[in-house]
This record gives sequence, structure tokens and C-alpha cells, in this order.
Amino acid sequence: MRLIPAIDLKGGKCVRLFKGDFDRTTEYSNDPVAVGRRFSGLDVQDLHIVDLDGARSGEQHNRTIVRAIAAETGLHIQLGGGIRDRSTVADWLGNGVARVVIGSMAITEVPTVREWLHEFGADRIVLALDVNIAKDGTPMLTTHGWTREAGVSLWECIDSYSDAGVEQVLCTDVSRDGAMAGPNIELYVETLRRYPDLQLQASGGVRNIDDLQQLRSRGIPAAISGRALLDGAITTTEVASFRRSA
Repeated sequence: MRLIPAIDLKGGKCVRLFKGDFDRTTEYSNDPVAVGRRFSGLDVQDLHIVDLDGARSGEQHNRTIVRAIAAETGLHIQLGGGIRDRSTVADWLGNGVARVVIGSMAITEVPTVREWLHEFGADRIVLALDVNIAKDGTPMLTTHGWTREAGVSLWECIDSYSDAGVEQVLCTDVSRDGAMAGPNIELYVETLRRYPDLQLQASGGVRNIDDLQQLRSRGIPAAISGRALLDGAITTTEVASFRRSA
């Protein structure tokens, strides 16, 4: 299983949000490049970056920082936040970013995103699908920074890309993101049961190395961790041991 550290950028700083709430921000560093270098020392291959300013405005305010992180770490950067048109996708993929992450548009603009999958390659487009679990257990999608219910289930959305060659899906249980509540393992297991060929990235709630081991034992291909790594709840030594035991 791939461990993917995560950095959220806001105002040029490395932060984390609690359950996606912009008003509940924890600042970790005013030097995101240094944080990227620290994560590269974990012997991982990938780094997940969210441009929170871009997510709100649609403008790429942290472009210089993202490029610096890519250049100085050598990690495969997957970037989300404010990527809403073809020119922005093409620009990032041509300037040091390995994969772009498409959020709300993956739900609201399916034909457009299907075109991007064909044009740029399914290995370079990640669908970020954020869910709330309904009372009947159905994972229902949210959009626009988790502020709107989409009225579409996770399964319906993935089905809409089934003949477009989708490979990369990042799934977040929004009730757990940044809350250190433990990942929704059953959600990810059910997703892979339905779509066994997906390169699924589990996101939200990872608290410690035991959570990562649980995800790996259930066959989850990748897991994103932000707060647990930044807070030191998962240590460098634990990551090294985790990777050796793969």
C-alpha cells in the first residue's frame, strides 16, 4: 500500500482544516517547501497537495510553492484545488505535477472530465469524491467544499466513468477528515468490492500506524495522511517499519 502524505496550502502556509471548515484551521508551518522535504525523507513516492486558496477562488495563488516542492523533493505531486478548466490541467501537468485532482467537477461536469481522462490519460486524473454516509448506509456525494449535497451516490458517480477508463479515485468520508476519528475502512472495502480495478486512495481519519496497517490488511491500494504525520502521531521510524513489512 502506498502512503501519501498531504499538505494543505493557505496563504502560503502549510495548514490543516478540521472537517473541511475554513474557519477551523491549524497552521503547521510558514515554509511548506521544508514540510515537503521532511515528507520526502519518509521514503515515499507521492505527495498530495491541496491549494485551499485555489479551491475558494479558482485562482492558482500557490503556484510558486507547488513548483518549488516538486523541484526540491522529487516526489510525484498530485495537486487539487481550483482546477476547473482544461488549460489549468494542461499547465500543471506540463509543469512538474504528476496528477491533478478534480473534485466538484467530477460530479457536476461529467462529460468534460471524461474528455480529460481520454486526453491526458487516466493515470494523470484523480477523481476526488467526498461522501457523507446516509442513514441507510449509502455514501452520498458532497460538492463545493462539502457545503452542498450532490444528490448522487458514490456508486452512481463511479458508474458514470466506468467506460471512460477511470483508474484513480480519492475517496474521503468528510465526517472523519482532520478529526483523527479513524478511517471508514468498510467504505473503502465496499468500494473495491464493487470496483476491484480502481487505484483507490483512502482519505480521512487516519490516526496512527495501526490504521494504516488495517487499511493495508484489507487490500486498500493507497492512503492519504496529513494531520497524523504533521502532529507526529505517525513517526518516521514507524513509517520505515511499515514500508519494510510490506
